Order: sequence, then structure tokens, then C-alpha cells
Amino acid sequence: MGIAERVIVKSINTPKQNMATKVKPLADRVLVEAAAAEETTKGGIIIPDTAKEKPQRGKVIAIGTGRVADDGKVTPLSVKVGDEILYGKYSGTELNLEGKDYMIMRESDIYAVLN
Repeated sequence: MGIAERVIVKSINTPKQNMATKVKPLADRVLVEAAAAEETTKGGIIIPDTAKEKPQRGKVIAIGTGRVADDGKVTPLSVKVGDEILYGKYSGTELNLEGKDYMIMRESDIYAVLN
């Protein structure tokens, strides 16, 4: 097998990269995969799409390098990839990448990390 054939085989067998991992937040920003909105109430009533509440929890997918202080020092973020978090109802900016809903927000918009 020649060099050109090996390169082609390698590119065909490389797994497809997830779109969210291609997005790298800057500074103190965090990329969050929003949790799905509730479909039914506790009593079993189905909630229509127009009445669904915006989710306030999600999973951290990617983080920035940290917040840069006035003296130039970088303070690392306290959240890490994989954390389940709670954030404000109107926090961040909504993104839709390849059919999935994401939010990009500052770390200060995060209220808590769920255990």
C-alpha cells in the first residue's frame, strides 16, 4: 500500500468530530448543553410547546482558559467539563449547532454545580 493510499484510508476511518468540541469558549465563558424542557407535569398533564419553560440547567461541554484580572493574571474557572449546573433563566446566548441546543455564558451567570 502506497503513502497516498494510507492517507486516504486514515481519513476515511477517522471518527467524525462533534460540533460542540469544535467550539472553544474564550476567557471566562462556558459552553453548556441545555437540558430538555419538561414534557409533562408531575400530575401527568402534557405541556404544549408554546407553554414550555426555558430550562435552567445543563451540562458543561467546554470551558475557556479563565478570567483575566486587571494585573494580567489568569484565574482558572471553578467549573469543569462534565459538570451539571444551574444558571439564570435569561443568562447567556443560545446556540443551535447540528440540531442540539447550547448556551454560551460567563461563569458568573452560573448559580450552582449539581452533585
